[in-house]
Amino acid sequence: MSSTVEVNSRALGRAHLSHLPQRPAVNLSFQDLSYTVQNGKSSKIILRSINGDFRSGQLTAILGPSGAGKSTLLNILAGYRVAGASGTIFTNGEPRDLHQFRKLSRYIMQEDLLQPYITVQEAMMIAADLKLGNGITKEKKLVIAEEIIQLLRLQKARNTATERLSGGERKRISIALELLNNPPVIFLDEPTTGLDDVASSTCVSLLKRVARGGRTVVCSLHTPSARLFAEFDHVYVVAGGRCAYQGTAPGVVPFLKELQLPCPKTYNPADFIIEVSSGEYGSHVDKMVSAVENGKNQRWRTYAIEETPGEQFEEMEIEQLNTGGVEKHNYKHGCSACQQFIVLLKRMLLQTVRNKSYLWLRVGLHLFIGFIVASLFNKMGYDASKTIFNFGFCYACTIAMLYIPMMPVLLAFPTEVQLVKREYFNRWYGLKPYYAALVISRTPATIFFSLLYVVIAYPITSQPMELDRIVMFASTCILIALISESMGTVISSMLNVVNSVFMGPAMSVPLMLLAVYGIGSGDDPLPIVWRLARACSFLRYGIEGLVAAIYGPPRDDLICPDHVDYCEYKNVAYFVKLMGMSGVSFWVDFSVLVCILLAMNLTGYYLLRQRLSPNYAFRAIKVIGNFIKTKMSSYS
Repeated sequence: MSSTVEVNSRALGRAHLSHLPQRPAVNLSFQDLSYTVQNGKSSKIILRSINGDFRSGQLTAILGPSGAGKSTLLNILAGYRVAGASGTIFTNGEPRDLHQFRKLSRYIMQEDLLQPYITVQEAMMIAADLKLGNGITKEKKLVIAEEIIQLLRLQKARNTATERLSGGERKRISIALELLNNPPVIFLDEPTTGLDDVASSTCVSLLKRVARGGRTVVCSLHTPSARLFAEFDHVYVVAGGRCAYQGTAPGVVPFLKELQLPCPKTYNPADFIIEVSSGEYGSHVDKMVSAVENGKNQRWRTYAIEETPGEQFEEMEIEQLNTGGVEKHNYKHGCSACQQFIVLLKRMLLQTVRNKSYLWLRVGLHLFIGFIVASLFNKMGYDASKTIFNFGFCYACTIAMLYIPMMPVLLAFPTEVQLVKREYFNRWYGLKPYYAALVISRTPATIFFSLLYVVIAYPITSQPMELDRIVMFASTCILIALISESMGTVISSMLNVVNSVFMGPAMSVPLMLLAVYGIGSGDDPLPIVWRLARACSFLRYGIEGLVAAIYGPPRDDLICPDHVDYCEYKNVAYFVKLMGMSGVSFWVDFSVLVCILLAMNLTGYYLLRQRLSPNYAFRAIKVIGNFIKTKMSSYS
């Protein structure tokens, strides 16, 4: 109760972050930083031996014309892009330990990707559970979340679902989620993109208050207004991969004036220096770079801090600024893998339950497909004259269990990967707990909808109403559906939406053909090549499992209708032998399907891990693929 009163009293004034975990200040600097990209045999230099110094407590803007390398610089400093970079990056004067640095820095990307179907308050508490762990009580987590909500002015949106937030609110909640464990370094890629002038000004002002709390805040910007530009303490201008200016925002105009490049009084200094850097007023970039290297802009570096009245660091003690390297501080994740799994599972189940339109769509689709299949094969289960058609019912069930669970994953998971990429890079959780929670959270719904289909199709088609056969039939359908869902994850973990939706059905066609290859040839052995190929199709084991469930012994002869003179497939054993399944065992097929399900999930986990943090072997395969692609394009 006292905590709530304390928070409410603070809401009347400026919000503080007194309950956040204490972190040391981190000053970031770099020397001779270069970045080169390979394009076949040729290479392109993006950054050319640049130097810089970003201080704690300051809001820094990286500016430059399009293609100058400002986003590349931000990505390298954040550790988001490593391959192809050279030079030295320092934290508090010591060479950066990238593994350690990633634990204490956060990177807020340009696209404000947020988990849907949860409110701002819920998103904050879930992030608090993941970032702060059980070492902090729930009451204190509520206080921390409330303080940040007050700081970033999200009080009115606290009960609003994330997908209904405005652009400015989405940007602010993206920042708020990363502030929960008080990271000393925050990188933001184009934080004002898509926002109007008022929202942009609010966002930058809030970032400045965050920086004043003793954090190093670095943003890349495209074309800030004059009002936004004046908010920044430190400006770093990149032109052609070189540093054309670094200093304070008010120091830009005097710096250019010394180089005989006076800025018009009614002109935005940010626009002017970007235009000069892009060559609109002639080739002055070399002159600017030379001035920076000769130290002519050193006097402008402290101008803004000295001349800005009333701005004092909040919650930052002087001794924090004098701390040494960051390696001696413990940045271990506050949440264990088991706790991460529980929190993520709760979040995913909550999102599943709240996505009512999708759930009702799946219900309607399974009912529709179930009744369509049941109508096509109505009362064929005991009819000896339509045994072949009843086999078609088994095949139709495998096709339904293949496509219905797989297609939604192909459409939705590529977007989910982008969300995971942001959260995983910012060290919210490990990939193992996430993937385990993903698989477990999807399983109940898949089982339910598969059973819904079976409850409709099985009795209407007059299949044997014996409990053991019903259980075998339903469990086989469920396994096919789970494998298909996992197959969709495997495909979409490496591809975008368009390619996933194309690749999924395209890969399913060979599986469907191989599943029925050799049907009708009896027990005559097939060539070894085709037997091995057929063994790779999990649909083959699914059909065998369904046939074993319906026609497996002991099963009496089927009933031949009175109006039919002769029923060739009245004897069940003869029919099964003709289908080439006389030696089929349900439990063998069931076991193989379980193994395939496990293998498919492991493959999905491996590919997702390589998508997020590829190892050397995977990178080598990608390089070889790009080389072959370049060669083929050059020949064409």
